[in-house]
Amino acid sequence: MSTIAPTIEAFFTQRLLSQRHASPRTVAAYRDTWRLLLGFAHDRTGKTPACLDLADLNAELISAFLTHLEQQRHNSIRTRNARLAAIRSLFRFAALRHPEHAELIQRVLAIPSKRYEPGLVDFLTPEEIDALLTTPNRSTWHGRRDHALLVLAVQTGLRVSELTGLTHADLHLGAGAHVRCQGKGRKQRATPLTPQTVSVLRVWLREQPGNPHDPLFVTRRGDRLSTDAIEWLVTKYATAATLKCASLRDKKITPHTLRHSAAMRLLHSGVDTSVIALWLGHESPLSTTPYLHADLALKEQALARTAPPNTKPGRYHPPDDLLTFLENL
Repeated sequence: MSTIAPTIEAFFTQRLLSQRHASPRTVAAYRDTWRLLLGFAHDRTGKTPACLDLADLNAELISAFLTHLEQQRHNSIRTRNARLAAIRSLFRFAALRHPEHAELIQRVLAIPSKRYEPGLVDFLTPEEIDALLTTPNRSTWHGRRDHALLVLAVQTGLRVSELTGLTHADLHLGAGAHVRCQGKGRKQRATPLTPQTVSVLRVWLREQPGNPHDPLFVTRRGDRLSTDAIEWLVTKYATAATLKCASLRDKKITPHTLRHSAAMRLLHSGVDTSVIALWLGHESPLSTTPYLHADLALKEQALARTAPPNTKPGRYHPPDDLLTFLENL
């Protein structure tokens, strides 16, 4: 029997950090996956994580863990597949260190990813954005912080991990105002800021000064805001904003929804999709195609261009009920 603890430690220190030089976000994602899996295995086997054997993490237990993610934790299929990818990566590493467990490892590696139907992206209309941004109580410190965070998120479309990683040095509020961040794949990018966003951020910096490498958005104790905290804040203000804008009740609003909203505002303004891909830090312009699918206004414009000649373009309107009744007599 081989305990899994030394293998996990070697995987993170040797494979991820030393050999692959993985980004902090990748390391954190893999770490969270294994913390969840080891906790699940402890509940199933009664063994503490440090005492678990590799044989305890068999295909049956890992399949049950993936089901637990979907049914109990309500994770999406994409999240479930990402967790499985992290598990596979470690088991491929374990295959080199524990050839005696080759059969068990191959069974785990054979667990398939799930296929899923990509849905339309959720985004906020300008009216819904206004309702959300006016919800924080700016007479309080927390309200001014949250308002600045929401304004920056909606205008720039930064990922939640990029927002948490911002420092004072990343903001440039003079001529050519912009914010710098490090996105996926360690790609650096600069996103321009509107005068309105600059004004809000100037107010926040006067209230929360700091050294260049201090985090931009902090707690009252000065700690960096976590991704969970930002997700909670967005949900809180979105729920409160439904009192001003009823259409928000039908939408599930997350920090990524604000990112989608930034992309849709650019698209409605006529910005080319390749520019939007650069703006959002996408690997490929093809990543912006979901926004085209979700934009009904663009589809209606295309429909209007295909109208027969000598006809007035417009949307279909059903005939009057009374006239329809008379015509059918």
